[in-house]
Amino acid sequence: MRFAETGFDLEIDLTRGNIERVKTDPGLTALHLGGQGMNAKILWDRVGPEVDPFSDDNLLIFSSGLLHSTPVPGANRTCVDTFSPQTNMYSHSLFGGFFGPELKHAGYDRIIFRGKAENLVYLFVHNDKVEIRDATHLQGKGALETGALLKEELGESEAQVAAIGLAGENRVFMATIEHANSSASRGVGVIMGDKRLKAIVVRGTKDINIAKPAELFNICNPMYREIYENEDCGDTMAHEDDEEFHVNNFAWGNARARNVGFWNAEREVRWREITEAVRLRWTGCYNCPKDCHQAIRLPGKQTYFQKCYSKLTYAMAAYEEIDFNYDFLAVTQEYGLDGFSTPQVLAFAIELYEAGILTDEDLPDFPESGGDRFYYLVEKVVAREGVGDALANGVYHAARQIGKGAEKYDHNSMKKFEQVPLKLGMINYPYFLMYATGAKMNITQIEGSYPQVAIADKEERQKFVDRWDAAPKRFKDWFLSWEPRTHPTVEASVNICDWNETMHYIDDSIGTCAFLSSFRGQFGGRPPYHIYNLPEFISLASGLDLDSDKLWEIAARNRNLVRAINIRRGLRRVDEKPPEDHWKKRDPEMEAKLLDEYYKFKGWTHDGIPTKETLDKLDLDFVSDDFLERGILSASEGES
Repeated sequence: MRFAETGFDLEIDLTRGNIERVKTDPGLTALHLGGQGMNAKILWDRVGPEVDPFSDDNLLIFSSGLLHSTPVPGANRTCVDTFSPQTNMYSHSLFGGFFGPELKHAGYDRIIFRGKAENLVYLFVHNDKVEIRDATHLQGKGALETGALLKEELGESEAQVAAIGLAGENRVFMATIEHANSSASRGVGVIMGDKRLKAIVVRGTKDINIAKPAELFNICNPMYREIYENEDCGDTMAHEDDEEFHVNNFAWGNARARNVGFWNAEREVRWREITEAVRLRWTGCYNCPKDCHQAIRLPGKQTYFQKCYSKLTYAMAAYEEIDFNYDFLAVTQEYGLDGFSTPQVLAFAIELYEAGILTDEDLPDFPESGGDRFYYLVEKVVAREGVGDALANGVYHAARQIGKGAEKYDHNSMKKFEQVPLKLGMINYPYFLMYATGAKMNITQIEGSYPQVAIADKEERQKFVDRWDAAPKRFKDWFLSWEPRTHPTVEASVNICDWNETMHYIDDSIGTCAFLSSFRGQFGGRPPYHIYNLPEFISLASGLDLDSDKLWEIAARNRNLVRAINIRRGLRRVDEKPPEDHWKKRDPEMEAKLLDEYYKFKGWTHDGIPTKETLDKLDLDFVSDDFLERGILSASEGES
């Protein structure tokens, strides 16, 4: 009997219209847990480095986490993994809500899509009934609208739907996959559209077997209350009305400019009033007591959900007042567009126009104001019309397609992908490493366990550390000695980067929400889940024999496997650098030293390639064999 997981995957070949229910290997669960770890193993095995992201042979994988559908509170993040046409690298995305747990209740741990349908289709899963159905009647429909229409059409009001909008259908690189109060971005919606897959509808009513149910309930019930009462977990930013930090420190438009002083008491009151006027209700995700999302209803528009940090991104990019964001999100979420990268793409186009690189010939009848320009541009991008065809490929590729000096306006791309536009004055050692070496395409999927800034008052600093149960001792010692306006040591910085990303790799395999674990340690130091208590939850649910050291090793295995996937596709040290103006003051010598020490710490070569010794210790000998055969590693490299 399998515990915590179903032991079955759905394999869908959209080209042939073939559906298979495939039994999975429990040994791989012990090595990778589930979620991102299993997705990475499947992509390594089945999608070689020569496969183009738009090829039939590219896979799109939706995976539940190992703890989905168990009593463990807050386990609800679904992983979506593929290869991105924007980067030609591994693309990893997450969304919360209810989809992953519903999939597991239907009897499947993941759905693996290959091939492409001839016409638009959707997948309907109702326990053992699995069908590929025609979706041509949904062509051009909004992402959330599609979900509502399919539930009505199927008579399944409790089904969970993941769908794309017109952006995905037209293979816009910023396309998202929308589900209820959550969405998956960063290069996955474009592949769903390329496969002509409009939506996935899942309804499940099966039970999940738990290894030790009574013991698990005994620790889950108090954890549910702990999460509910813990003010330092969940997406606390969603409930905050004071946005001074973000508007002062995030870049406005596509430039490096910051609009310090924009936020004031008057705007905060106005922001609160607008928010309360358009909010229908607060919502949460599967088996979680937190309410991190707002359902928003504007007159004459589809209800949508504000999630993560999307509530100011468009307003800041367009230099508009804050109410613009609500209006614009109503449009972009139906189209299925990423709220982080799309604002930068649209602002990039405006900057090119103001610089004379784009002209009235490129943008006929271009409006005069920023807000109207955004509405104009988003229609061009989603339709891939005119210059919108280039913009739909993201800032990096658009700059090079447009030419005429547009490349210098690519202010915020890293590894060909738009980053969160946080612009500070001086290099931050741990953040340099996280930005440069991270494989998750967004700093919010890498940071979080260690505070961003030092606490000036030593007494307050000590209090923080005294209740910091999540932190291994060395991190407590480093934090106690960290003074404001100083850098952590190189040793500390390397370890901080490693710990931050390790916790995300754990969360993304078991399906726990980062706002309850890997992202929240930096704020308050009291994440409900951490390296010391998660092994018990996992063991009681799955029957796996785990302690903190074994869990850390699994995360390291998954991290190195993802690294290897990208190395096999050409990633090297030369690619691991932030944009030139990411910080005003740069220190090239220190940046090189940080990379040297980080690579050494991880057991990678000077060029950032995991050594044979490192790979073999992590039971990734199949990777080292592949690297040796391809000449990526030499026979003796890294043996000592």
